[in-house]
Amino acid sequence: MNTILLVEDEAHVASLIIRSLSEEGYEVSLAPDGSTGLDMALQNNFDLILLDIMLPGINGLEVCRKIRASGSTVPILMLTALGTTQNIVTGLDSGADDYLVKPYKLAELLARVRSMIRRNNNTGVNNADNNPEQIQIADLVLNLKDKTAVRAGQKIELTATEYRLLKYLMANKRRLVSRMDILENVWGVDFNMNTKVVDVYVNYLRKKIDKDFDNKLIHTSIGMGYILKES
Repeated sequence: MNTILLVEDEAHVASLIIRSLSEEGYEVSLAPDGSTGLDMALQNNFDLILLDIMLPGINGLEVCRKIRASGSTVPILMLTALGTTQNIVTGLDSGADDYLVKPYKLAELLARVRSMIRRNNNTGVNNADNNPEQIQIADLVLNLKDKTAVRAGQKIELTATEYRLLKYLMANKRRLVSRMDILENVWGVDFNMNTKVVDVYVNYLRKKIDKDFDNKLIHTSIGMGYILKES
């Protein structure tokens, strides 16, 4: 049975979510505030964490950062009423894997939960040349074992989300991928979370990978998506 930690301070909202998840066969533990949620997350091995942002004590963003700082890779889905692109990016930058804006339908929440558990650690790298430990295009090398990127001998510092995005693009090098392809494979999202989030993260990668090089690797196909290839 998959185990889920729900960090939510609104009792009626928590009750609805717990009932729905329990009916789907999940075992749910509830934390009513950020401090309790952080302690429970660090002391137990959950399959998924549902994390509200506006919490008493420690807010959800800080809880998420501390969970990631501990080395945990547990999937985290943030639940919040703050739904602008910048809010979503801030949540993802803190280490969340997905972001669901309130109000939402329980059916969508359940679908996200199923998707995240199913796709955990699956970014679509099944065609990464013959070397299972690295992918390379031009002078850019991604080491899958230690999750590091190097271009022309220069190490590139990546956040967890940037790493997953680069890994997916490099696994599908020279192939056009749409924004929805990226959402589904990098974040495990089967819904239109916000395709602008993809654009924001692609721009993050561009600044780190292409900024200091004449040979640009990340290319935009207007209205269609992105492709990683040599200029």
